[in-house]
Amino acid sequence: MEAETALSSYHIFNAVAEAGNLSKAAKTLYISQPAISRAVSKLEQNLSVKLFIRGSRGVRLTEEGELLYRHTKTAFDSLRQGEEDLRRLTGLGAGTLRIGVSTTLCKHILMPYLKQFIEAYPNIQITIRCHSSKETLELLEQGKLDIGLVSRVESIHSLEFLPVTEIEPIFAATEAYLKNVTLQKQNDAPSAKNRRSAAKKASGAPLSYFKNGTLMLPDTSHSSRAYAEDYLNNHQIETGQILDVNSTDLLIDFAKIGLGIGYVIKEFVQTELDAKTLIELPLSEKPEKHTIGFAYKKTHLQSGSIQKFIEFYKGDSK
Repeated sequence: MEAETALSSYHIFNAVAEAGNLSKAAKTLYISQPAISRAVSKLEQNLSVKLFIRGSRGVRLTEEGELLYRHTKTAFDSLRQGEEDLRRLTGLGAGTLRIGVSTTLCKHILMPYLKQFIEAYPNIQITIRCHSSKETLELLEQGKLDIGLVSRVESIHSLEFLPVTEIEPIFAATEAYLKNVTLQKQNDAPSAKNRRSAAKKASGAPLSYFKNGTLMLPDTSHSSRAYAEDYLNNHQIETGQILDVNSTDLLIDFAKIGLGIGYVIKEFVQTELDAKTLIELPLSEKPEKHTIGFAYKKTHLQSGSIQKFIEFYKGDSK
């Protein structure tokens, strides 16, 4: 079979397999239905197999057809991705950029920078997909995102990482909530001896909040949950009730209304700390800071849009 004829035949076969109907495939490819039928029959003859079972409502793949379709789908998906990458590479000032980021990092870190980038490159079409850092990294490796703003992890496999900033996690709550936890503990104490013992251990008061209060943590879909648990385990901090929250912004709001002690990012609640609407627990050893940065595949840096985005950040951060 001629290579050119084979590619055309496989293209038609793939279209029919996806449409499940000869007439629909004909409309998709802008060729006549008889031409579609002849091409499929010729491919079946050349391969010496039956690829479709024809019925009154359309066609369905045979076992051999299913096998061939898995390969043609992969091939044509790859070609479409290649064309898209080429368009991005050759685009002058125009193009697309798919960014993955959590809602919190988008709000507090990406938005100010993105505003300036859009002003500089208004013709680049930007798509924002909000996911956890873990999900963003997976989508980057699958080629479904161009760049992601994520928390650095120990291994990001085939991805490059460009540090942007550091953030400091803390435990914070309202002053009223902390007073209520302390008061409740004192009321529950059975004797004056216990009260005197508690007074002597005033330096350990912050740790007692974890045991006697409600600790609010990001749920397990967030990478920061692992950081929080590592800190608590490494310092052998005993906890009482734990409330999982699926949004870090919501976690901050819960802390502000006195629902519990929140594991929050200091930079994101600095206004509340300054106004004393939230109080940072004065721990003797604080949780480690996290590095936030842009992750991307090195091969994708050839894309005009991604390269402009990285170069713009590097120039803006100097």
